[in-house]
Amino acid sequence: MTNHPFQIICEIEPPTRPDLKHVRHQIGTLSKVADTFLVPDNHIGRATVSSVAVAHEVEAMGGRSIACLNSRDRNLLGFRRDLLTAAAYGVDQFLFVYGDKPSSGSRTGELNVRAMIEEVRALPKDSAFAGVRPFRVGTAAALRPLPAWKRAADFMFVQVSFSLEALLRWREANPVDVPVYAGVMVLASEAHAQRLAAAIPDIDIPSELVEKVASDRLAGVEATCEQVLQIRDSGAFDGVHLIPVARYREVAARLEHLLS
Repeated sequence: MTNHPFQIICEIEPPTRPDLKHVRHQIGTLSKVADTFLVPDNHIGRATVSSVAVAHEVEAMGGRSIACLNSRDRNLLGFRRDLLTAAAYGVDQFLFVYGDKPSSGSRTGELNVRAMIEEVRALPKDSAFAGVRPFRVGTAAALRPLPAWKRAADFMFVQVSFSLEALLRWREANPVDVPVYAGVMVLASEAHAQRLAAAIPDIDIPSELVEKVASDRLAGVEATCEQVLQIRDSGAFDGVHLIPVARYREVAARLEHLLS
C-alpha cells in the first residue's frame, strides 16, 4: 500500500507544427483532473516541438510538468543542451525512455536511459549547474522483472495495461521505494486496438472492450475512467499515467464527475 496522495499524470499530444494552441487547449481542459502533465518527446517517432519547451508552457499556465526525453535521438552534447535549457526554463522533472523507432533517420546509439540517469546524478558536481535545483528523473517499466538499475530513478511509469490484475501482480513482484504510476490508455477505436497490439506485443486488450469501442466511441473513455478509480482504490499505486489520446475532452468531463 502507498502512503502518497493519488496523482493523475495526464499525457498530452505535443505539436508537430510550430503552433501551441492545441497544446494549450489540452492543458486547460485536462487541468480540472490532472495533477501533472507528461509531455512526450518526438512522439511515435515523429518530430515534435521540444518537450522541454512544451513543459515550460505547462508551467507558464500554472501546471506541473514532466518532460519526456528519449535516448534514441541524442548524443551526450545534445542531452546536456536539453538539461541546460530545462534549468533555464525551470523545468525540473523528466521521464527518460529509449524511444520508438523514428519515422525518418536513425537512432544515434550513443546514449541509453541508464547513462542519462547517471549523467543527471553527477550534475551537482558540475559548475555549469551550480545553484540549479536537483532534477527528478523517472523511468519506464514493462510488465516483466524490473532491472536493478531502474531502481535509481525517483519515480516509475509502468507500461500501459488494460488489466488491473496484471498491474497488481507486477507491483507485488517488483517492490520499489519510489512513487509508481500505472499506465492507462483510452482505446479510441478498433483500429487503435490493432495498432497497439502491433506496437506492444505483450499487451492484452480485452476482446469485449474492442467490440464495445467498435460500436460506441465513448466506450473506451468509460472503461479507462473506471480503471483509474479501480487503481486508486487498490492502494497499490501512487497514481496513474493517463493517456487520453484524442478523447481528452470526454476524459476530463467524465473524470471530473467521477472524482467529485
